[in-house]
Amino acid sequence: MFKLMTLLTVMNLAFLSSQAQVKSGRITGNVIDGTAKSIEAASISLLHAKDSSVLKMATSNKKGEFGFENLAEGNYLVSISAVGYQTLYSKIAGINAANYSVMLKTMTLEDRAKNLSSVTVVAKRPLIEQKAGKTVINVDASPTNTGLNALELLEKAPGVSVDNDGNISVRGKQGVLIMVDGKPTYMSGPDLAALLKTMQANSLDQIEIMTNPPAKYDASGNSGIINIKTKKGIIKGMNGNANLNYNQGIYGRVNGGVNINYRNNKLNIFGGFNGGTYEGFNKMTIDRKFYGKDKITQDGSADQVTRTNYDGSYENVKFGIDYYFSKKDVAGFVVNGNFNDNHRNPVGDSYIRDVTGKTQYKLGSSGNDRQLGANLSSNFNYKHSFDSTNRELSADADYVYYNTKNNLELNTLSFDADDVKNGNTIVLRGNIPSAINIYSAKIDYVHPFERSLKLETGVKTSFVHTDSKVAYDRNNGAGWSKDGRSNHFVYDEHINAAYVIVSKSIKNLELNAGLRLENTVSRGHQLTNDSTFRRNYTNLFPNLGVGFNANKKNQLNFSYSRRVSRPDYGDLNPFVSFIDSLTYSKGNPYLQPQFTNNFEISHTYNRFLTTTVNYTHTNDIITSLLKQDNEKRTTYQVRENFSSMKQFGLAVTANIPVKKWWSVNVYTNIYKNNYSGLYQNVPVEMGVTSFNGNISNTLVFGKGWSGELSGWYRTRAAEGLLIVNSMGALNTGISKQVLKTKGTVKFGVQDILNTQQFSGFAKYSDVNLQIAGRRDSRSVNISFNYRFGKKDIPSARRKTGGSDDEQNRVKTGGN
Repeated sequence: MFKLMTLLTVMNLAFLSSQAQVKSGRITGNVIDGTAKSIEAASISLLHAKDSSVLKMATSNKKGEFGFENLAEGNYLVSISAVGYQTLYSKIAGINAANYSVMLKTMTLEDRAKNLSSVTVVAKRPLIEQKAGKTVINVDASPTNTGLNALELLEKAPGVSVDNDGNISVRGKQGVLIMVDGKPTYMSGPDLAALLKTMQANSLDQIEIMTNPPAKYDASGNSGIINIKTKKGIIKGMNGNANLNYNQGIYGRVNGGVNINYRNNKLNIFGGFNGGTYEGFNKMTIDRKFYGKDKITQDGSADQVTRTNYDGSYENVKFGIDYYFSKKDVAGFVVNGNFNDNHRNPVGDSYIRDVTGKTQYKLGSSGNDRQLGANLSSNFNYKHSFDSTNRELSADADYVYYNTKNNLELNTLSFDADDVKNGNTIVLRGNIPSAINIYSAKIDYVHPFERSLKLETGVKTSFVHTDSKVAYDRNNGAGWSKDGRSNHFVYDEHINAAYVIVSKSIKNLELNAGLRLENTVSRGHQLTNDSTFRRNYTNLFPNLGVGFNANKKNQLNFSYSRRVSRPDYGDLNPFVSFIDSLTYSKGNPYLQPQFTNNFEISHTYNRFLTTTVNYTHTNDIITSLLKQDNEKRTTYQVRENFSSMKQFGLAVTANIPVKKWWSVNVYTNIYKNNYSGLYQNVPVEMGVTSFNGNISNTLVFGKGWSGELSGWYRTRAAEGLLIVNSMGALNTGISKQVLKTKGTVKFGVQDILNTQQFSGFAKYSDVNLQIAGRRDSRSVNISFNYRFGKKDIPSARRKTGGSDDEQNRVKTGGN
């Protein structure tokens, strides 16, 4: 796989070098709004006039000025967009021997609220965009995203890794905060993975990855924030889309849905339904060595193989309404419902051996686990704009409810060395209901001053109540009896927060400084043994950003932030969860929050090549540890505060327009994670240097055809004290617009070489374990998406400027 990634890189760079000799043409211009005020940070795209493919991208400076250098002879279009304004296209600009410098006529953007319906076609969005402080992935830009869920999309994202349990890390650091439409999910681990698996690509718009988010966001998230943005219509009239997807690996899965939006001058109503089924498997192999009391002399071993088949179904429902009371006031309400029915039936065999490798006895296990989940979330929001200076006040109130019902049965059979059954079958039966209620409210205020000074401030309060029970019954052949591992745990958490951000532009400098204060009050009560813990702590979380525009081709940025990762609700829960009779996990109510300091320095050259150096130091890092009972031959997983972790990293991102029909995005990241701490009072030091690479080739063939060839590769890496071996994937896909561009057919192949398979090992103190997992990762998928409804109001089209003919030639995106 590494050779394949190297070959792809060399091919891309070799072809790029052959295109390096271009004549030095240039196109410049400036952009203003309807009041003749310059628009800063507008997104500027340079397009080939022939087929509207994107050549280069830039942003306007504080004077509204922009420019493109080193252009070859030819005809070009310029596309300009900004938040709150209509997208605008220039007339054709020709670069030739007689005219190598073109100054465009001043471009005036119209407020989107006045004429939302006038935009009928848009330029194709790039797959990956680098913006200030974040990486943006446009989901619909890739045909290989067809039929995938949100968790699988994150596996493909540059710098993002997903482990075998569904835990997500960014640039080799765990503890990322996952948000949906700017709202925290308040979930983690298996529960979060289950939710993300129900979110399909056809209902998602963008994925934003922020490694150093500003103070307006919650301080949670050691490695930053991933914000998953769902689709929402902004075009006047009735419009929407319907989709149907089929994915075939060893097993098949199908999903589809419909999204509808109606908008007029005052009212915007939107909603949708998406649902589907899935089926798959995971084959896990674990080899363990056991030691004597000295933790040095080997005393035996165990090897086990467990195959888990799983299947299920899910439904997602969304409804929302926005009402514009005036040009300055808008209020909205949105409610989301996610429902899923999951079923697992693991079957496995474990062989317990002596030090010579001879079988002492064998355990056979089989399970039946069904989980029903329901998630309801609601949000009320209001925004008031005071004047044309962008001074505004906004408020949000949220209520979120999670309900999970889990019923499981685990059967264990024991056999001697000659495979003769010993005693009766032992049956463990569990009923595990869990409910989470979350209430939150916040107010944000933005106040721009003269001379490029802006103040942002806000307050937030949230309250979380979790109630989890587990009732285990045991039957060893003499009838049912209550198992001693039954429990009832209630956890309450109240967080109050306030923040302030000040930003200022001084010539070529962009400065911003923020400070967030959070007070946390929590209480956990284990009702079974009537034990309680309480915590009350207040912390400050500063962040700083400095940007320096050295010249038109070179920009430097520095950022710093302090962040916190509080223990997940499930990790605090002291319940025992079984994989089989010898392997289980349990919670730790004594976990403390971890605190992280992140530093980043980045350089951007010519708006296409970004190099970032980062340093991270985390204290009291929350790490998954494996522990063994050498006498009982059992292994369990628990999360503990394992002293500290330091990381040094270097990341390079390049967006390369190789040809008018071919663009390449390359991401590479080299980092070293160093862990140090105590394991059962024994010092443990571990350091691993890792490489993570991602290449995406986007191809535009014309006549509605487009394609993609992409791949990613990761070398050995440290995820806590577990060392994960190298893995990667090669993907390809193609799409075609049909039915007068209203429909899109996509076909893709995921993990062509079947190399996206997990394996790893842990070796510290008396833990010596090898683990490997095989799953249904190679698949083919096909989808059809159809857009319908009223898309434009013809009488208003000319308000976008005098470029109607050129706009009609701009191709629609691939969604």
